[in-house]
Amino acid sequence: MKQLVYTKTGGYDVLAVQETADPTPANDELLIRVKASGLNFADILARKGQYPDGPKTPCVMGYEVSGVVEQVGSLISKDWIGKEVIGLCRFKGQSSMITLKEMQVYKKPKRLTFEEAAAIPVNYLTAWVLMVTMGGLSEDESILIHNAGGGVGIAALDIAKHIGAKTYGTASARKHEFLADRGLDHAIDYRNNDWYEVLMNLTKGKGVDLIIDPLGGKEWKKSYKALRATGRLGMFGISVASTNTTGGFAAKLSLIKTVLSMPKFSPLSLLDKNRGVFGVNLGHLWHEPEKAARWMKAILKGVDDGWVQPYVDKTFTLEEAEQAHRYLEERRNIGKVVFRL
Repeated sequence: MKQLVYTKTGGYDVLAVQETADPTPANDELLIRVKASGLNFADILARKGQYPDGPKTPCVMGYEVSGVVEQVGSLISKDWIGKEVIGLCRFKGQSSMITLKEMQVYKKPKRLTFEEAAAIPVNYLTAWVLMVTMGGLSEDESILIHNAGGGVGIAALDIAKHIGAKTYGTASARKHEFLADRGLDHAIDYRNNDWYEVLMNLTKGKGVDLIIDPLGGKEWKKSYKALRATGRLGMFGISVASTNTTGGFAAKLSLIKTVLSMPKFSPLSLLDKNRGVFGVNLGHLWHEPEKAARWMKAILKGVDDGWVQPYVDKTFTLEEAEQAHRYLEERRNIGKVVFRL
């Protein structure tokens, strides 16, 4: 099989497609021939050495796949063989074959292509935990979705519209028409405006009930400030740390500066202002597979019911990994970037 190997930390030249022996499933595993694999911002950070949870290089990244079950272990029903599936994986997803436990595998809805299916797990699970499980968003509330044009942003918009909440989103101007067509109520051009001032004007100074923020650093302070009473801030990334493409010392320094600029939330301040703050890291939820299964079941039902509509912006082969990383890192994508195999 072939894999996209992150040979060391650094720039785009550290990415290499390599051949290795096909894996053999253990007794409790399924062997999947991968048709598509998602690319996430965590992969970008891992390549540059800015992702603390990333495996030691050389490594293979990738958290989500779709494909066809080719073989099963002795403890797994042979009925799985030949089934089109979606899989959640802790690394190694950017490979042409992968072995997974049965609890990590779900039947692919027929209406989805393999590429669309690979766009579901990370984005929609992240948005679901932020908005439903921990954010408690309801139909009479409002939400600000930072990076609304990205993969998690579009997933969040699908969920928010299904709930019936009022939606605000930050995105570059060229993405506004697309987002309006997807149902976003108010788009904010964060590149040419102070998004906080625009949001407060739109909400007549009240702010919003829920903000989901993958930016990190001092932006979390602004997001917290933009919450109305009983508002919640869901933090799930530190993308502002990704300011260069080369990795190395400069990337680590940027990460340190971002961490140092993060706000410190005081319990007394939270009490006084009636606000909540929480964080989401899917990579730290592997010990809760039953919860992930419940969330995925709800999301896949949303696919069947028609309100979950994953959007794939662009696909690349593994051999085009440099272009894929650059495309995502420069935030040119609207929706998901996917590897096709």
